[in-house]
Amino acid sequence: MKYLVMVQSTQAEYAGMAGQASPNSPAWSESDLKAMFDFMGAIDNDLAESGELVDAQGLTEPARARTVEVDPQGRPVITDGPYGETKEVLAGYWVLDCESLERVTEIATRISLCPIPAGAVNYPIVIRPLQGTGGGDV
Repeated sequence: MKYLVMVQSTQAEYAGMAGQASPNSPAWSESDLKAMFDFMGAIDNDLAESGELVDAQGLTEPARARTVEVDPQGRPVITDGPYGETKEVLAGYWVLDCESLERVTEIATRISLCPIPAGAVNYPIVIRPLQGTGGGDV
């Protein structure tokens, strides 16, 4: 069964990771970033070794995003980031092929233990089954 495991963040957290503190996020140090990347790399390596990893990607900050919508006349409306009204956004994901919901929940629990600096928000990890892959038992 395939699942999408998602990590969320905010533009403020991305700025914090770039060393720019704000009321919504502390500035991350180089050692904070290294700890996070080492932790995530170890998870990716373990999942690749177990054969459960299909894909994993971190996404760029929301300020580099683009939204395409259609106005009432059917014309495209294109907006570049950042978006002040946007709270949490998708920061990264794993597509995993796991034998059960319990197994993917174990993995998500491990991901939730990623080290972050004091004052940073530890966002929930979201699990969604992929349609048509047998993962519809959530």
